[in-house]
Amino acid sequence: MPTPFDVVKVYILAKDGNRPFLMKQAFAENAELEMIVKTDAISFPSSAKGVVALEDILVRRFGIDYENVFTFCLTEPPAVPCEYFPCHWLVGMSAKANGQIRVGCGRYDWYFGASGHVEKLVIAIEVMKVLAADELSACMAWLSALPYPWCSAGEAMKRMPALQGLADIKAYLMEARPLASS
Repeated sequence: MPTPFDVVKVYILAKDGNRPFLMKQAFAENAELEMIVKTDAISFPSSAKGVVALEDILVRRFGIDYENVFTFCLTEPPAVPCEYFPCHWLVGMSAKANGQIRVGCGRYDWYFGASGHVEKLVIAIEVMKVLAADELSACMAWLSALPYPWCSAGEAMKRMPALQGLADIKAYLMEARPLASS
């Protein structure tokens, strides 16, 4: 049976690496997705049901528009099996169309079933900043040097480049504390 550590890591590898086939290793067949998007810098449907729909939304369509994707869970991975695991996240990527960089933060709420697979995932996108394409080198040097995919907010801030466009990201990371799973 997969552990929460396993399925969260597989999801991130699927999304970041444009590998939709991996989603079935992480999600139950009838898994639900809820998206709470608090920014105009990126868009997603508000909900979806079924692993095939999640593959399409979170991997295939996402991979059409973005590359150089790095996603981090900003906490320690769950040490034991659990039914619920909340964590803050950080993501960085570049748009294939124009090279603009998007860096964002938010929250994941993972709900696991008896099989160990994700039955429901709530993704809140709290902050998403768009930076000019000429910031790619600095952003990717930062993101690719972080421990992947589990990284503390403090570690992410310590290595963050001094770019004005990342001020809101830094503010979010300063407030991000490990969330209690119950």
